[in-house]
Amino acid sequence: MDYDKLKGVIEGLLFISGDEGIDAKQISEILEIPEDEVVDLIEDMKADFRRAGRGVQIVEVAKAYQLTTLPEHVPYFERLATSPSQSTLSQAALETLAIIAYRQPITRSEIEEIRGVKCEKALNTLLSKLLIREAGRAEGVGRPILYATTKEFLEHFGLRELSDLPEPPVNLNIEEARAEAAALFGSTEPPEND
Repeated sequence: MDYDKLKGVIEGLLFISGDEGIDAKQISEILEIPEDEVVDLIEDMKADFRRAGRGVQIVEVAKAYQLTTLPEHVPYFERLATSPSQSTLSQAALETLAIIAYRQPITRSEIEEIRGVKCEKALNTLLSKLLIREAGRAEGVGRPILYATTKEFLEHFGLRELSDLPEPPVNLNIEEARAEAAALFGSTEPPEND
């Protein structure tokens, strides 16, 4: 594999490893190249990112490499975070919100069982938009967090109370439900995989 392709694969690995990051040894094993070569490639990538004025950088935290945003861009990220009306909900967030609205209080594992995929990112999005809240802890092993909708959820969707939600269909067609949710909540984004 050539040098540029290796850097591209490393960038992808850093991206999918998220906040946890990935260490040079893991990258070395995946790419089947020596660890010191991985470190050299990453150092070269750091320089490439700086020269190109990229909006992300590679940092090493606790011996793991991760992609992060640049500290000087924080004011822009804060504006994005404080303008929830400017952003729509992803399909994953809409599905998660619907499950919480109808089944609250509910744990993350119960939501994931219904959706069939992980929902941590969707939950974080909904929490940041104040559409859901932590509503205590469930009994049992680990005492998982329970989620419920908020007053802001009711206000955002023009509901007086939760009983104003339409009755869920008995024989649910998931594609129809997604289309209805998109129409109701105003999302036109493609589905998101969590």
